[in-house]
Amino acid sequence: MRPQKIDDTALLGRLIDVFRSKGYEGSSLNDLATSAGLKKASLYHRFPGGKEEIVTTVLEYTTTWGKTHVEDTLANQAIPARQRLEKVIDHIDVLYAQGTKTCILRALSMDTGITSLDSLIQVTMNNWIQAFKTFAQEIGFSSEIAHQKALQTLINIQGSLIITKGLNDTTIFKNTLETIQNLYYPTT
Repeated sequence: MRPQKIDDTALLGRLIDVFRSKGYEGSSLNDLATSAGLKKASLYHRFPGGKEEIVTTVLEYTTTWGKTHVEDTLANQAIPARQRLEKVIDHIDVLYAQGTKTCILRALSMDTGITSLDSLIQVTMNNWIQAFKTFAQEIGFSSEIAHQKALQTLINIQGSLIITKGLNDTTIFKNTLETIQNLYYPTT
């Protein structure tokens, strides 16, 4: 068996970038193969289910990334709470390349007609909301307020990515990440 030209993590990163920039419908197998540095046959060898399998794998990877870098980090009580939040914000900053990359969930949330994608997107968003809600409750907010803060966190992230892109100004994203910190630890 021949060695793979590209490891799975690097491959998924490249595929994510294509979907981020073109969405599901706009991403062709040629686009995906070119970005991956593979021939279409090699891409099909790795993903026999074609584009639908590729996008499902990308979303599963995204969900796993969120579990590791958001959910597990926020839940790790061996680290002081404020540091956990700072760490998650740093992870989010890296994920979106300081606001220069579009959210894969937004890019794929356009109507694709693939029910499993909608389910994976919903699971990922709900996982993040639950993680931030649980964190907020742990640091003393009521369940209702914690839920509002968790929703506002996602709204702030997603909204700032759109505005950052539209205005070509990454300071918007940077400032939004700071406001997320203040959402949980208000400055007086």
